[in-house]
Amino acid sequence: MSQGNFGRPPSRDGRMGGGGMDMRDRDRDRGDRGGDRDMGDERGVDALWRRRGRRRVCRFCADKAVLIDYKDPQALRYFVTERGKIVPRRISGSCAKHQRAVTMAIKQARTIALLPFTLAE
Repeated sequence: MSQGNFGRPPSRDGRMGGGGMDMRDRDRDRGDRGGDRDMGDERGVDALWRRRGRRRVCRFCADKAVLIDYKDPQALRYFVTERGKIVPRRISGSCAKHQRAVTMAIKQARTIALLPFTLAE
């Protein structure tokens, strides 16, 4: 018995180490998961766009006059949920640059008690 085997029986494909799937099983598992992919017009690209809707535009990029300020908790409440969590980019529509600035402003506002850390029950 080889030293790296640690008492395991050989696998089905004859290699020592045991317990693994052989190549045929691995290739078979990579196939279609049972879904019907040739649905045509019903579940095509059109359905994907209807489900996703329009991409939101970053409000800070669109309007340069709007500033991100930690001293303005009313403006920052749009980016915080009722439970006190920071809203992610995909929901708020902010670009990466402005989302980082919003996150820093929210954290600063929390530190000086302008915004709550959690839900006030």
